[in-house]
Amino acid sequence: MSEDAKELQQVIDAAVPDVTPAAVAVVSIDGRVVSQAVGGELARFADTRETLLPERAPAGVDTVFDLASLTKLYVTVVALSLVDEGALALDEPVERWLPEYGDSAWVTLRQLLTHTSGLPDVYTPRGVDDASRWRSIMSVMLLDAPGTVHRYSCVGFQVAGKVVESAGGAGLGELLRKRIAEPLGLTATGFLPDDASRCAATEIDDRGTVRGVVHDEASYALGGVAGNAGVFGTAPEVLRFAEALRTGELLSPASAELMRTPQTDIPVDSGWRQALGARIGDPAICGPLTDGYGHTGFTGTSLLIDDSRNASAVLLTNRVHPSRTRSTVNPVRCAVAQVTDSIWRTQRHGA
Repeated sequence: MSEDAKELQQVIDAAVPDVTPAAVAVVSIDGRVVSQAVGGELARFADTRETLLPERAPAGVDTVFDLASLTKLYVTVVALSLVDEGALALDEPVERWLPEYGDSAWVTLRQLLTHTSGLPDVYTPRGVDDASRWRSIMSVMLLDAPGTVHRYSCVGFQVAGKVVESAGGAGLGELLRKRIAEPLGLTATGFLPDDASRCAATEIDDRGTVRGVVHDEASYALGGVAGNAGVFGTAPEVLRFAEALRTGELLSPASAELMRTPQTDIPVDSGWRQALGARIGDPAICGPLTDGYGHTGFTGTSLLIDDSRNASAVLLTNRVHPSRTRSTVNPVRCAVAQVTDSIWRTQRHGA
């Protein structure tokens, strides 16, 4: 094992199993994978008391994880691909594509993708079926005037997902497959995975052990396909997606730039800057890569890109197994960024 691989493996070994039952990390520089590490088990616990399962299959690099809010980056790319084609516009009211949308119809797609729509952060869909639950999402009232407050909003991305479906003429899963997965050769990326045995388990709740089913409650209530959460994937495939973001492979240069540069002057409480979909300089993931951009996911996932180093780093974990009361994974995210910086410095400067 190379020194680069050893350094990343040490980060994962220090995190498993106390911080997270399973973890996979992959780092690339100049478009080449320079290190990857894996640790833990696909499903470790039998109950929320952390009783160990008698048989525990090891996690692998090809383990499928619930990507949680990394979904928002995929939805942003699909949206911008439609903008590139002229099927969507960032600054027109979303009522153009969602005529059934309620009192918030003057919200724009740009505001949805920058969390400045004025919508609440979360909302539990109400209704007896998917259709009625979506109608309840469409009726959620604004808490603030659009464009006046930055509030991280899963509701906003649920609405954005519906805008994308209307403009794209297909379901979100199909649009993701045709506009991201197939062009990039991704076979394990998408909503509603068909093989739970490849998936890392997440929370144990009244559904039992959640495995191969979206962890996020709102997305689950909406059928597992929503703009805020629900995409599953492996670390190498998420890295392939990150590299496509870095190189602009899927979007026009103008649209790709929108995901890596600030798109609102409204202050963000945590100090990072808001691009379309992505966060710039988020201290939860960036470590020394202070100008890096990407996103995190509640299940313990993260994607980070640093253009100045031509680097991408992905960490996938199931830190919510068996419950969401486990330790924060942010130090592990930053440690992966630190390793990425260390490898880059060694390759560039020999130190």
